[in-house]
Amino acid sequence: MAARNKNLGNAKKAKKDEFYTQRVDIENELCHYADHFRDKVVYCNCDDPVTSEFWQFFVRNFKPWGLKRLIATHYEPDAANYSYSLEITEDTNGDGYIDIHDEPTVKQLPCNGDFRSAACIELLQQSDIVVTNPPFSLFREYVAQLMEYNKKFIIIGNQNAITYKEIFPLLKDNKMWLGYGFDGNIGFFSAPYEDYAVSSNHREGLIRVSGVMWFTNLDIPKRHQTLDMRGNYYRGNEEKYPHYDNYDAIEVSKTTEVPGDYYGVMGVPITFMNKYCPEQFEILGMTASADTMDKPVQLGEDFIQVYRSQGGTGHFSANMYGVCYYDQDGKAKVPYGRILIRRKDKKEGED
Repeated sequence: MAARNKNLGNAKKAKKDEFYTQRVDIENELCHYADHFRDKVVYCNCDDPVTSEFWQFFVRNFKPWGLKRLIATHYEPDAANYSYSLEITEDTNGDGYIDIHDEPTVKQLPCNGDFRSAACIELLQQSDIVVTNPPFSLFREYVAQLMEYNKKFIIIGNQNAITYKEIFPLLKDNKMWLGYGFDGNIGFFSAPYEDYAVSSNHREGLIRVSGVMWFTNLDIPKRHQTLDMRGNYYRGNEEKYPHYDNYDAIEVSKTTEVPGDYYGVMGVPITFMNKYCPEQFEILGMTASADTMDKPVQLGEDFIQVYRSQGGTGHFSANMYGVCYYDQDGKAKVPYGRILIRRKDKKEGED
């Protein structure tokens, strides 16, 4: 994973995280949301229309989707330059359609186009739905702004954002959720930086980034599809689902193995959020930090000593939060951050 995300990591450190989303990825995701856009003002606030496929997508679909207004702004990194906004609201060439042949209204902004600027916030307040690929390094701040102004959105972020203490509570409380996603959670992006413009995985000139996802707060059928629980706990498989040593829950290492006959608390991988149905499961917390657990637990010095004596190389200490267990061979295990879930339906005979 680390090697695959080398470009993303380098970009974040250098604040070079302006990645351009491909047309096919935008089309594959947004086709599921068409009904949400009728008579709405759409704002793409991290998009230079010269290069943005988001802008082009909404211009093409302005009439079919019944948009009311389309706005785009972008960040201008050169401090000497001002940025500008583009807007489309009407048929400017009189051909009866609003499409790429219509001239947008261009307005100079009194700033560099940063989404946090007063001018861009003013446009944000005028919008109904925000759709874009925001800077990876500013994802927390970007989402916080959307929440502050109570905006609907469809945006791209990294899978690790699920674990952020600023983001996870929003997922837990059903204030945002995951969209349909990229194939295999892998995205290919272009970028304006020569040092990142490399061939990757047979896609010339594109940057391969693992663990990219769509985040949204627009309701979609996907989030109401129940998970097919294929696993079995009580049929001689208890050893497959070890009980945590420091928390009353069992370990489920794969989302596809969530047991259909267990009604207690389960710890599942963060990829479970791709299958999360709020009618089927309750999210209790996440083990990565005290801020996201309903009952924070620490690993404990005794467990860490055993873990290290058995060759464990993870950088864990007793003052760290998380769940741990001993597998069927007595091996001390400290799994990566787990989401703690419980089924909402009750076991037969329960009150």
